[in-house]
Amino acid sequence: MTTIVITGSTRGIGYGLADAFLKRGCSVAISSRTPQRVEAAVATLGASHGPERLMGFVCDVTAFEQVQALWNASRTRFGKVDIWINNAGVNAGQTPFWQLSPDHIQSGVETNLIGAMNGAVVAIRGMREQRSGAIYNLEGLGSNGRKTRGLTLYGTTKYGLAYLTDALASETRATPIIVGAIRPGMVVTELLTKPFEGKPAEWARAKKVFNVLAERVETVAPWIAERVLANTRTGIRIQWLTTSRLGFCALRALFSKRDLFS
Repeated sequence: MTTIVITGSTRGIGYGLADAFLKRGCSVAISSRTPQRVEAAVATLGASHGPERLMGFVCDVTAFEQVQALWNASRTRFGKVDIWINNAGVNAGQTPFWQLSPDHIQSGVETNLIGAMNGAVVAIRGMREQRSGAIYNLEGLGSNGRKTRGLTLYGTTKYGLAYLTDALASETRATPIIVGAIRPGMVVTELLTKPFEGKPAEWARAKKVFNVLAERVETVAPWIAERVLANTRTGIRIQWLTTSRLGFCALRALFSKRDLFS
């Protein structure tokens, strides 16, 4: 049985991935830094899939010792960790960089980048010991170098995460460890909509774009889960919103109107 650990997985794409992996017979450890969210997510997923293959753990990815504890607890519960997914992330909202507080900047960098580094260190050490395993980083807007006004902090951390993915794939190439990335594209989650809170005019414009290019978690997560489980190559990027899919979305918009937010 494949065992998967997903950080930041009590909501959004992380939760969707947990649900998709459980549906495919995997054991899954979910985590969040908020105990109430862990408890609620475990209750909901457990009601659907049973408690035997599910574990919840409170973990702040910015604290290395907590990430190590997540690995240890998962190993103790399931015997091994086959796949580790660095998914935890925050978005300070669509705000000019110079208007962000030092706390917002620090939180963004520590969660999105240092949190993934902590996860990578813990997982690589553990997987070298067990002589197998795969690590995936959840990349996103900015990972390919594209700039978006108001999302400089978020994009910078994701651009750094893409470098981290490539560098780790290179460093571990002579080992039995797979390192890759997941690019889910525009997925309807709080992370996508949060930057537009309190900005009705900007939201109205953005929603038109999202209704063309975005997808719901329940559409994207199973597709990603299938490819993660099937992958045997290091350095790969599992990408939902490819050039061909962009073309399909544009063509679909000519013939039908969607409302993902109704």
